[in-house]
Amino acid sequence: MLKELSHIDKKGNPTMVDVSDKKITKRIAKARAEVIVDDTILAALKDGDIHTKKGPVFHTAIIAGVMGAKKTAELIPFCHPLSLEDCKVEISINGNNIVIDTTATITGKTGVEMEALTAASVTALTIYDMCKALSHEMVITATKLMFKTGGKSEFNRP
Repeated sequence: MLKELSHIDKKGNPTMVDVSDKKITKRIAKARAEVIVDDTILAALKDGDIHTKKGPVFHTAIIAGVMGAKKTAELIPFCHPLSLEDCKVEISINGNNIVIDTTATITGKTGVEMEALTAASVTALTIYDMCKALSHEMVITATKLMFKTGGKSEFNRP
């Protein structure tokens, strides 16, 4: 049996989900994205950040990721505009993978999965943009929800 789509009304038209009757709860979502880079880009790594002519890549990407999370409702149709209470972006390097972990938090009636995923995606895109002068040998991959809590359903990727 097919599950009903939440953003389609009974007439088959796209619609925003009505959250007016939902309970206000603390909601947290975590997402991850990875950027696979080559040794040319890793050679620019100094003091925990990659430095290019455009500036410090990771510091700039963290700011961009948070800004992206805050603008999610402007980018994704039917996302409710949310007042994020917290958004964190952490970047680490594992071999030739730049790993981006994001956390979005709100106390509200709807979840923050899309905000966490948008933060991870925008961070990855910013890293790509700032490093493309060094090399185009980059692949943005593995963007996924890692964890969510606080709503009707819980999720925790092993």
